[in-house]
Amino acid sequence: MTSKSAAAAARATVYGYPRQGQQRELKKAIEGYWKGRVTADALRDTGAELRRANRRRLAEAGVHEVPTGDFSFYDHVLDTTVMVGAIPRRHREAVAADPLDGYFAMARGTQEAAPLEMTKWFDTNYHYLVPELGPDTVFTADSARQVAELAEALGEGLSARPVLVGPVTYLLLAKPAPGVDPAFEPLTLLDRLLPVYAEVLADLRAAGAEWVQLDEPALVQDRTPAELNAAARAYRDLGGLTDRPKLLVASYFDRLGEALPVLAKAPVEGLALDFTGPAAGNLEALAAVGGLPGKRLVAGVVDGRNIWVGDLEKSLSVLGTLLGLADRVDVSASCSLLHVPLDAAAERDVDPQILRWLAFARQKTAEIATLARGLAQGAGAISAELAANRADLASRANSPITRDPAVRARAAAVTDADGRRSQPYAERAAAQRAHLRLPLLPTTTIGSFPQTGELRAARADLRAGRVSTAGYEERIRAEIQEVVSFQEKTGLDVLVHGEPERNDMVQYFAEQLTGYLATQHGWVQSYGTRYVRPPILAGDISRPEPMTVRWTSYAQSLTGRPVKGMLTGPVTMLAWSFVRDDQPLGETARQVALALRDEVADLEAAGTSVIQVDEPALRETLPLRAADHAGYLAWATEAFRLTTAGVRPDTQIHTHMCYAEFGDVVQAIDDLDADVISLEAARSHMQIARELAGHGYPREAGPGVYDIHSPRVPSAEEAAALLRTGLEAIPAERLWVNPDCGLKTRGWPETRASLENLVAAARTVREELAGS
Repeated sequence: MTSKSAAAAARATVYGYPRQGQQRELKKAIEGYWKGRVTADALRDTGAELRRANRRRLAEAGVHEVPTGDFSFYDHVLDTTVMVGAIPRRHREAVAADPLDGYFAMARGTQEAAPLEMTKWFDTNYHYLVPELGPDTVFTADSARQVAELAEALGEGLSARPVLVGPVTYLLLAKPAPGVDPAFEPLTLLDRLLPVYAEVLADLRAAGAEWVQLDEPALVQDRTPAELNAAARAYRDLGGLTDRPKLLVASYFDRLGEALPVLAKAPVEGLALDFTGPAAGNLEALAAVGGLPGKRLVAGVVDGRNIWVGDLEKSLSVLGTLLGLADRVDVSASCSLLHVPLDAAAERDVDPQILRWLAFARQKTAEIATLARGLAQGAGAISAELAANRADLASRANSPITRDPAVRARAAAVTDADGRRSQPYAERAAAQRAHLRLPLLPTTTIGSFPQTGELRAARADLRAGRVSTAGYEERIRAEIQEVVSFQEKTGLDVLVHGEPERNDMVQYFAEQLTGYLATQHGWVQSYGTRYVRPPILAGDISRPEPMTVRWTSYAQSLTGRPVKGMLTGPVTMLAWSFVRDDQPLGETARQVALALRDEVADLEAAGTSVIQVDEPALRETLPLRAADHAGYLAWATEAFRLTTAGVRPDTQIHTHMCYAEFGDVVQAIDDLDADVISLEAARSHMQIARELAGHGYPREAGPGVYDIHSPRVPSAEEAAALLRTGLEAIPAERLWVNPDCGLKTRGWPETRASLENLVAAARTVREELAGS
């Protein structure tokens, strides 16, 4: 096909769309089902209506080929586990008895059976359920859901493309099942898995699929020759099938690197590549391998992970270059639009000047359709859209909102000394022991306590003017009193105020910092029914006044035990926001760190002896390519130290991390120079404790003994057993006892029982240590 005919054939498509609905209808229906207020049929009807509405919006926006299979009641990797029949042994009975309840049991656990481990989807804040596999895993195909959702779209007269997690990525994301040798490599099961994918593909073809998309984002990471050979074998075998649809292999989030020639040579009909951000290098790499002659290229030129209006002229130029490299070029976002909110037009409270800079899923879909039309018909066909886009970009670039000379001058004046504690850890630890006088195996929580319906209602009433500020604050004081009293009675050693005034650990701070923009409807799925509203970093960052001192000091006035000050760290403030794309991330991180440094100083001056600066996103934000790690970790660790290094030696600095593969960043964790780190460890069976020990981590650590993302209550003996495992790696004088994460999503009954068991476990193990 010539470049001219390839351009004329250009179409718009997407890989996936937000699942929740404009009013988070999916979240409400699922949680209603869990509570017994919504029937299974009603839940399924809600899902069907949301899928139908999404397809209708996409078609009306000008998307020529809609995705199917991108919807999920919890997680698309868990859906793949069901599709290939890899149900963990402990959940098989529940799945056989009731597939829907069994599905949610795998996601959330039951009192009898632990859930699947949960961790971050590459370098995003989306969490997936980790497949558990072993040498005895038997895969069986179950394509019912994929076929049914394709039938829905075809029944509406739409051109539809099922989207599946690819077999190589599925195995690379998996871990050895409990009881399996930790050295077992799930990728060795590839030859066992491929026939199941072949069966699913045949079923989809029979159901009317012309194309099927197989997502292989794991191939954008550094891969060994054996892993690349596995990818080549997988697509040689799948491509060689006769009873199958056309195959589109998709990658995103970074450049494809060594896997690009592997996939370019594979006997598949198309590739979908990301051409934004760090993946922009795919353009040069694609030309270097001779392009994709005779194949379809779906070009991800609209950023699917951030919310800024794209540069349409620049994207159109990239598309024009790509026309000479493939038989057909279609236009898409860089990845699924799952990672952005639904519709910027719903934000009635955003300054209209700023609103024109924003593109959520609906606006990005319009950009994709516009670019496809411009590619097919020429730039003249979209001249009005290009002119409006140029004006939007200029408005943002020239706005005084984006630049504060005083903030920039302060950041430029930072020295290396500003990021170093005044004394080495050994001396600080001695000062802190003398000051805090904590027992062996001190107990604490991560920070938040249950966010009850009453608390959420109180915040809503304050916003709506139904309650006065004084009335609202009296409600917050009462909640803090209850939380502190419970912790004292339970026997926790280092307390927290429970954060009843906070809506979200990032948004709460963003609303009090200049340069940030909060949304009302910008919900994005984090995991399951947990949705967050990431704030938007629109300009330079500063802190006009203290943000947390008042409530922390009030809590401390209620008890003689230390109360932790609780802050969200600079890396997480960036990772869980939509960040600026007009300056390096390290510059923005330094600005946030300096604002938080002021808060740390004020907390210490108010008498707070323990200050926790949470950085759960440190590992999550690690670039996908090893070559990019050092630069990122340099500014990330500098930002944390800049936040915390100004305190006295006897002020104990904590940090917290959860739900990621921390073994990859143990050196960076060490470089933070925090006095204590708490980490998720319950689902991963204390893996991080062993990794810290292997590194020789010299400071204190609290690997979690209570999985807070499950409603089940761990027994005291279960927590004690995890503690004993932790003690095999971390000396007792440096081991803390705590949950995996904050408790805001849990209810009070399970929180009370779990923390009572946690304290009992600590006492039991202390007695064992004293006896030995």
